[in-house]
Amino acid sequence: MTEHLTLAQLSALADGELAGDDLNFVKQHIDECLPCARSAVDQWLLKDAVAKAGKRYEAPADFVNRVTGVVARNGAIPAKDQSGENRASAIDATNWSAVSGWAVAALLMLMLGTWGIVRYRSQNVSSGERAALVSEACDLHIAMLAANQPPQVISSDRHTVKPWFQGKLPFSFNLPETLPADTTLDGANLAYLHNHPVAQLLFSIGRHRVSVFVEEKAGGSAPSAVKTTHEGFNVTGFATDDLEVIAVSDVDPARLSALSSALQIAQIHR
Repeated sequence: MTEHLTLAQLSALADGELAGDDLNFVKQHIDECLPCARSAVDQWLLKDAVAKAGKRYEAPADFVNRVTGVVARNGAIPAKDQSGENRASAIDATNWSAVSGWAVAALLMLMLGTWGIVRYRSQNVSSGERAALVSEACDLHIAMLAANQPPQVISSDRHTVKPWFQGKLPFSFNLPETLPADTTLDGANLAYLHNHPVAQLLFSIGRHRVSVFVEEKAGGSAPSAVKTTHEGFNVTGFATDDLEVIAVSDVDPARLSALSSALQIAQIHR
């Protein structure tokens, strides 16, 4: 395949603007083209992050009113009559404008600095929680390999595996219609991460076993990706508005990422 999807097609897919033959064409192309699949995921994450960025930090209404009042007052400076008292008033007003302008700038910098500290601390907490989640996911994958037991639901049919979780999980997820080359769905288990029920989807990529953990994401955090190694295993994953997904395996990272991308694309139109 020599031609790739255009930016306009990828953008339309991320915005949910494709339908009919156009949607089928793009989905079929993504199923067969790993670079375009990654580009589609990147485009969706970018649009989602940009949409959330404008709503994440909102100044208090009283602060906005105070700043608006200062700007309005500073705009009423006499400029036509520069003689006598009016000229002196104009100079005083100009000086006040400069001083108040610096004050507004200082207040804005203080506010942004405070938000920056809060965001930095929040990111550090999130990083620690993510590291603990990765560690526990790897432990569950290792335990599954060591037990060498059949899955609780044995099937390569997504229409069998997904319904099996109804009533067992407080959330739902999608499985892709097609998987990357040499990848098969083996079944699934009901597992627990941080004492919360999760879906442990079991795949094979060639001779390598893969565990994909799907859990309900706590509210308030922005979608983020993970790509790391832990105890000799490759770990990759993604987050949507309501799901956290982590894939663990000793398979090549690129092939693990291809499976993760296919799963993420399946969640877009869930």
